[in-house]
Amino acid sequence: MAGGSGMVGRRTAQYLRAASPDVPLLIGGRDLAKAKEVAAVIGNAEGVALDLTADDLGLGGREVGAVAVFVKDDAISSLRFAQARGVPHVGISSGASEIAPEVAAYVQSPGASAVVLGAEWLVGAVTVPALEFVKDFRHVHDITIGALLDEQDTGGPAAAIDMRRLGEILPAALTRRDGAFFWRLGEDAEARFRAIDGTEMEAVAFSPFDVMGLAAATSAPNVQFNLATGVSSTRRRGEPMSTEIIIELAGEDHAGQPLRTRHAILHPEGQMPLTALGVAMVLERLIGLDGEPATPPGLYFPYQLLESRAYFERLDRIGGKVMTLDAR
Repeated sequence: MAGGSGMVGRRTAQYLRAASPDVPLLIGGRDLAKAKEVAAVIGNAEGVALDLTADDLGLGGREVGAVAVFVKDDAISSLRFAQARGVPHVGISSGASEIAPEVAAYVQSPGASAVVLGAEWLVGAVTVPALEFVKDFRHVHDITIGALLDEQDTGGPAAAIDMRRLGEILPAALTRRDGAFFWRLGEDAEARFRAIDGTEMEAVAFSPFDVMGLAAATSAPNVQFNLATGVSSTRRRGEPMSTEIIIELAGEDHAGQPLRTRHAILHPEGQMPLTALGVAMVLERLIGLDGEPATPPGLYFPYQLLESRAYFERLDRIGGKVMTLDAR
């Protein structure tokens, strides 16, 4: 795991260890001492210093079953390493306008390994529930996602770097409107949504892979994702901060009648546990730790690998909540 000694990498390793006690892990990072410290806590793990400029990532002849990358790998060295070894790869940092190198590497060697474009919001925390809720519809016309990050939810250093890069360097956000994809910018990128407690939040358009994935999976002509940073609903009522996701769907039910639904995903510890859960479950699916055959070579989004029932069970186990809200 590149960046495995960071906050999300450490929690991912904990989830993997809890689910698969006997699977050895390589905890990679630039700080070898920190990587070794995390490995010692996880158990049956080795801390290693990674070199993303080297063809072997500094791993030499160590056996590797899959590669998970929690930092932005601009040279896609980790992906080329995974393809050379014929092992799955998942990265979670690239924005919608940054995936060309990863897609090109896959297209060049499509049979080499499974490649997961993992930068859905919190790695499946939107798409997996949304696609489950969509089952109540015959046709979905509108998918509107509102993600609320508490201002106290800083995440790890890598997450902060990613958010700053995507928010400042890549200000336009991919959106689908009336069946066409376009980039929201300026005033068109301004938005508002209601948090779990009903508070209206000022938000800006954002474009994790959820927009592309949900549009492709549902054929909904209107798909947007809006991100707000502020005080979460739990903190407004005097509790610790949390992260919350609002999933609003509109369309027709199976009888052809108008239907609107509104659900929320909440975790009381913020964004990090949900991200770690998604990566852990993707890795388990890729190499067959869930008891099913390993994932064959291909290009995947996380939601294509995560089974909803298993995801909801694990979400509940780590303290996450799925809520049905008033759609009015």
